[in-house]
Amino acid sequence: MQSNTIPANNPHDCELSEKTTKLPFTLQDLKVAIPAECFQPNLIKSLFYFFRDILIITLLYAVAHYLDSWYFWPVFWVMQGTMFWALFVIGHDCGHQSFSKHKWLNDLIGHLSHTPILVPYHGWRISHRTHHKNTGNIDNDESWYPVTKSQYKQMPLLQKLGRYYVFLLAYPVYLFKRSPGKDGSHFLPSSPLFKPSEKQDVLTSTILWIGMVGLLGFFTYQWGWMWLLKYYAMPYIVFVIWLDLVTFLHHTEPDIPWYRGEDWTFLKGAISSIDRDYGFINHIHHDIGTHVAHHIFLNMPHYNLRRATEAIKPIMGEYFHQSQEPIWKALCRSALSCHFVPDTGNKVYYTSNRQK
Repeated sequence: MQSNTIPANNPHDCELSEKTTKLPFTLQDLKVAIPAECFQPNLIKSLFYFFRDILIITLLYAVAHYLDSWYFWPVFWVMQGTMFWALFVIGHDCGHQSFSKHKWLNDLIGHLSHTPILVPYHGWRISHRTHHKNTGNIDNDESWYPVTKSQYKQMPLLQKLGRYYVFLLAYPVYLFKRSPGKDGSHFLPSSPLFKPSEKQDVLTSTILWIGMVGLLGFFTYQWGWMWLLKYYAMPYIVFVIWLDLVTFLHHTEPDIPWYRGEDWTFLKGAISSIDRDYGFINHIHHDIGTHVAHHIFLNMPHYNLRRATEAIKPIMGEYFHQSQEPIWKALCRSALSCHFVPDTGNKVYYTSNRQK
């Protein structure tokens, strides 16, 4: 399960409404089970992970430049693209204000983490907030939400191929156009994504993004297109694949419910995600696969999610979704079997024409 949803950036505000649902536990039940220190960011730890990622990225660039060998470049692309993804997760914590208790520092580190990998920090932060506020809601979720069976039948073949089989390169398109059926752009302050009070933040991130594109253009002018390909474009593509892969698998699973209308609540949506095991990558990308606890308490630092997860699992019981299935197998299964949901029903599940 996955994604983010918080009224006024505080999921605990939803507590009273959750008591009217059919879930056998409340948000408060889960909160009190978690050690209080799990909710507190540790600035030293947060800075350690940020500078650790920066150091590894720098060392990888130094080794690649020193070797300059086509035997090493493909290895470098995979490793560096993975580290770009790890850096994105640091910025993700900043966007949730879980990096530190200081908003100015969160926003500074968020820009330092996201701008170099061509993510407009504030624009994405705000749309991601929309995702967390509406996780599991077919009508209002921001990303990776399902289409209905009738919509699927009317979808052109090329669109089906892009949505279900080439989606691992979707993120740059999402930044410019949002998800299908949604209007706006992460770069334009006039986008319906943003409130008037947020427009200056969005403009700031867009200007920094343009500056980064200009810097890459200058380096390309100085050192040529092959430099851009070897040092930046290929790692960036690997980063995008990681981002789309992980976020897709957070919310796309045959036995994860989606909701319509009054049957949706914050807590139901928040637990409509799934924890996945990425093996040795778990630590590298800051345990982002530990996603259920993150959706329930999105202001919790990433380094406390595993401890929080172990605390809430006994309370959630069968409502806690996790998978030990190999990632490649989970990806293939979800891509082939999660195409649409029924046109009607308040609680529905993914299916496909392949299923009888």
